[in-house]
Amino acid sequence: MSVMPDHWIRRMAHEQGMIEPFEEQQRREGVISYGLSSYGYDARVGTRFHIFTNVDSAVVDPKAFSESSFVVREGDHCIIPPNSFMLASTVEYFRIPRETLVVCLGKSTYARCGIIVNVTPLEPEWEGHVTLEFSNTTPLPAVVYANEGVCQFLFLKGDAPPDVSYADRSGKYMGQRGVTLPRL
Repeated sequence: MSVMPDHWIRRMAHEQGMIEPFEEQQRREGVISYGLSSYGYDARVGTRFHIFTNVDSAVVDPKAFSESSFVVREGDHCIIPPNSFMLASTVEYFRIPRETLVVCLGKSTYARCGIIVNVTPLEPEWEGHVTLEFSNTTPLPAVVYANEGVCQFLFLKGDAPPDVSYADRSGKYMGQRGVTLPRL
């Protein structure tokens, strides 16, 4: 399995629509950087944020998820309360090739502020906006900026395509748009 370089990512974005919209190079003028890097792609967070709250004393249950677990905010930034959690989604829509697995790491700018970004791997032939999970590990409110970089996706090409892809098994998160809540 190999980590794929910038020229492969660029080719796949143009020829197969692997990332839309696609930024050809790192953009960083006055923003947290996003776009194509040497061995990855730095994605942006959108403008819709789902912030978890205990106002209604809801229980977070992945088998019976209640929308009363969070409040929704839209804007050019979001403040995550201390020791709290938020969901958002990427600006970019991804289409993963069959022989590719994608992993994601949070950007160091946010990690150094105690904001952890988590994403489960993007499986072969999955497509959609990526739902991003943010944890504010600090005792202070923390800001996340919309339309700026929050994480880097690394593309790992397998030695051979899998027998069964995410699309083949009709995965439950296929084609998701915007923030997608847990499904059973």
